[in-house]
Amino acid sequence: MKKKPFSIRNIADELKISVTTVSFVLNGKAKEKHISKELTKKVLDYAKLINYRPNQIAQSLRTGKSKILVFMVEDISNNFFSKLARIFEDIAYDKGYKVIFCSNENDDEKSKELISLFNFRQVDGFVVVPSPGLKDTIENLIKDNIPVILLDRFFEGLDCNSVVVNNEKASFDATQHLIDNQFKNIGFITIAPDQSQMQERLTGYIKAINKNGLKPITLEIPYNEVYIVKGKERIRNFFDKETNLDAVFFATNYLTQTGLEIFKENKPSLTNDLGIISFDDNDMYKIYSPTITSVSQPLNDISTKLMEIMLPLLKKKDVTETVHKVMINAELIIRESSLSKITD
Repeated sequence: MKKKPFSIRNIADELKISVTTVSFVLNGKAKEKHISKELTKKVLDYAKLINYRPNQIAQSLRTGKSKILVFMVEDISNNFFSKLARIFEDIAYDKGYKVIFCSNENDDEKSKELISLFNFRQVDGFVVVPSPGLKDTIENLIKDNIPVILLDRFFEGLDCNSVVVNNEKASFDATQHLIDNQFKNIGFITIAPDQSQMQERLTGYIKAINKNGLKPITLEIPYNEVYIVKGKERIRNFFDKETNLDAVFFATNYLTQTGLEIFKENKPSLTNDLGIISFDDNDMYKIYSPTITSVSQPLNDISTKLMEIMLPLLKKKDVTETVHKVMINAELIIRESSLSKITD
C-alpha cells in the first residue's frame, strides 16, 4: 500500500504549533512574521527528517502560482526549436521555474486546445510560436492578464510581447552575399508565407534581387506538404524546371536538408555546382562537403531575452503595463557552399 505523504498539518501536530506557523516557515516568511530562529530551525529540521514535499497543486491554488511555464513551438523536434528549448529550460530552472514543452504543428485547433488545457491547469506564463490563426486566442490570454510572449513570429496590430529575429535583414544580407560572389540566378525555396517570419525572409530576398536588377526565382510550399512526399516532389520538380540556377537559398534548415537529399539522390554534382545558403544553422553543415553557409539565429540571446521579459511580467498585476517587442539580428556564417564558383 502506498504511504500517504506528510502534510503541513502533520508537522504542526507533531511540533504542537499552528499550521499557519509551519506554513510561514516553509514558505520562507519566518523572519517577516517574527518567528524565532529556534522555532524556524525546529520546523525545518523536522521537515527534512520526514522528507516533507509540498503539495504542488494545493500550493498553486493557495499562491496563484504554479512555477510552471509553457514553451509551445511549431515542432519541438526541429533542430532550431529543440536547441532553443534546451537553453530556455536551463535559464528557467535557475530562476525556479519548470517548463512544459509542446508542438502545435502550425495547426490552429491544436494550438487552441493546448493553450486552453494549460491555462486551465493554471500555468504561470506562455512562450508561444503561434500558428497563423491564433491572434484572437493570444489576445484573450492578454485580456485575462496572463503573461505571454510570442517567439519567432508575431501578429500585426496585436500589442503583445515578442522576441523575433530581423528576418528581412538576414535574408537580404544572405542574398546579397551570393550576388557579391557572382551568383545571378538565385532560387529561393520557402514555406508559403502565411507566417510573419516567412513573409519577411521572402521580402528580404526579393529586395536584394530587385536592388541588383536580377530576376526572382521562387518556390513556395504549403506548410502541410513540407514534411511529406509531396513537398519533396515540389522541390525536385523545381530543380528539374529551373536548369539555369547557379545558387539556391533555403528559407529553413529542414528545407535545406530535403534539398541536399534530392541532390544526392538525383544529381550529386549540384551540391558543388550551386551556391547554397540555409536559413538556420545545423551542426552537420560544418562537416558537410562542401560546408554549408547559413543564417544563424542567436539561440542564447533569444532565450535570455525571453526570460528577461518573462520574469517581470510574471510579477505584474497588469501584463499590458509594459510591452516589449524585441528584434535580434542573426549572423551570416560563411562557409564553402556560398563562395564564388567562377575561376580566373
